Amino acid sequence: MSAIAPHHTFIYERGGAMHLYMAAYALAALAGAALWGGVGNVLIPLHVQQLDEAAKAGNLALIKSVAVAVTMVMQPLVGVASDRTRSRWGRRAPWLVAGALATAAGLAGMQFATAVWQLLTGWVAAQVGITMVMGPLAATVADRMPAAQRGIMSAVAGAGLLLGFTLGIALASALYARFGLGSYLVFASGVMVFSALFVAVARDRSSLGMQQGAAGMLAHVLSCTHALRDWDFRFVWLARILMMCGYATAATYTVYMLQSYIEPGQTAAQAATTVSLLHLAAVPGTLLAMVVAGRWSDRVMRRKPFVIGASFLLAASMAVPLAWPALPALYIQFVVGGVAFGTFLAVDQALLIDVLPNKDAAGRDLGMGQFAANLGSLLGPVLAGAVLAGTGGYRLVWLAALLALVVSALALMPVKHAR
Repeated sequence: MSAIAPHHTFIYERGGAMHLYMAAYALAALAGAALWGGVGNVLIPLHVQQLDEAAKAGNLALIKSVAVAVTMVMQPLVGVASDRTRSRWGRRAPWLVAGALATAAGLAGMQFATAVWQLLTGWVAAQVGITMVMGPLAATVADRMPAAQRGIMSAVAGAGLLLGFTLGIALASALYARFGLGSYLVFASGVMVFSALFVAVARDRSSLGMQQGAAGMLAHVLSCTHALRDWDFRFVWLARILMMCGYATAATYTVYMLQSYIEPGQTAAQAATTVSLLHLAAVPGTLLAMVVAGRWSDRVMRRKPFVIGASFLLAASMAVPLAWPALPALYIQFVVGGVAFGTFLAVDQALLIDVLPNKDAAGRDLGMGQFAANLGSLLGPVLAGAVLAGTGGYRLVWLAALLALVVSALALMPVKHAR
């Protein structure tokens, strides 16, 4: 580790300490993503279905939308608050520990939910908790990693999130068949164990001696929208919202589509297993696309063609189950969509960095980029629920997702100062 920096943290040098940090980070990220994948995409849909079969689609959209809305509000607050935290364990560790406990409490309560409002309350608590874990965890990269190693660290973090999400779905499907709603506790344990492991093995220095900035917390939070005054940033931000909206629109009702849209229809247990297989089928192409697109984009120093192409490719994949409501069509959509989404994940963040209007406020403005992703994830279930309520069928949900993705690609056309 290098000499202590003025803000009382440290920057890793190459060696064992940095590698240990990277491994602990990847495991903590994997546990958080496993919760999002397994609980959000398998356990909650099946739980909602148990509570009220007739109203399952609307209730699921409500739960997901409210939870994402709360997360959107919490993210800037947690980010600014963790920046200003003073403790002997540093700025981030208290938030990871408190967040892991809040997540576990929310999940533990969810297994006993006998009404939709109880399930919603538990999931909101868990989402608040996991936001308190994942936000400060991501901030440690800027705190501790040297600039020359941040690309590698981003790849490690991205792989941890992708694998965690996919493994979470597979694990939830297997656990549900055996333990039912008791499966929530496994994900609660994972978040607590790996958050504690990160805090223990990747210790920070005390932040008690850090000076507070002159501006208060409210001023810092309110300044988050400044980047939207910039032309290029505004369109990249809008395109990200639409991309995530299209992706989430199609993903919201996968478990239900397997039972009511795909022919022949499956049972709830079969659908849970199939969802895990679909996501596993997408992983190789997604990982390969992340590696190839990221390196290729760096080599040619171009971003827009990759992100625009990814949006159009993901839109095209939605047309397959739209026209052919069969299980092979869904596998095609997941595999092709995985390649598209992997390309997007690898290059879109680089595009956002390229159009940052103020590099000195990169952390704040990148936080607005994450806000866009969350807003799209919020709008997706709302759009899917509205389409389903208005038409009574899942076919037009695919069409709505396709159109959102096409508009996402078109939204990048006006960007001027990034290639």
